[in-house]
Amino acid sequence: MDLFRNMPPVTRALFLANVAIFLAMSILGERFFVPFALYPLDINHVLHGFPPFEPWQLITYAFMHGGFGHIALNMLALVMFGSSLESYWGSRRFAIFYFVCATGAALLQTAASEWAIQNQGPDAAAAVVGASGAIFGLLVGYGMHFPTRRVMLLFPPIPMKARTLVIAIGVAETVFGLMGWLPGIAHFAHLGGFIAGFLMCKFWLRPNPYVS
Repeated sequence: MDLFRNMPPVTRALFLANVAIFLAMSILGERFFVPFALYPLDINHVLHGFPPFEPWQLITYAFMHGGFGHIALNMLALVMFGSSLESYWGSRRFAIFYFVCATGAALLQTAASEWAIQNQGPDAAAAVVGASGAIFGLLVGYGMHFPTRRVMLLFPPIPMKARTLVIAIGVAETVFGLMGWLPGIAHFAHLGGFIAGFLMCKFWLRPNPYVS
């Protein structure tokens, strides 16, 4: 309870929203939430019974999860990295950062899906859900602002500096995505959030020419 009470307001709101939607999906059934996942743009995806792409899916997909393990890992990372970043940046900047990363993740994943459909056929179409893209953006932000803080991996439980973790995960996701390893995971969504987070941090950390 102390952890929840001490959570900054935007981090707490995101946590509650994700948990509430996960519980609603579990109780009401996923069919009520089908239009809110992220779908490819290509018209051939209709052959799979998918609904069409809609602009709101660039955000709504990030509040849906495919299982307990999926949401548990994402919410653990949200609390770990999001709380520190929101306390450092303030709530407004943190909220902007989070949703920019979620959108960047969706855009790169959509582009990758279109490429896959064009080159591999309609069977490459897939729906995407999960906050992982935004979470990868938070990880980048944490690594860039607190590079020497030590964090603990879960699998395997190895302590390392945040900067080292960010580099290792960025390289791994790039390799997995390009090589097609670990199918069923939206590696390009992770990379999209990663890239969006990096660019946002570089923009915010740039020197101000008007300050002497």
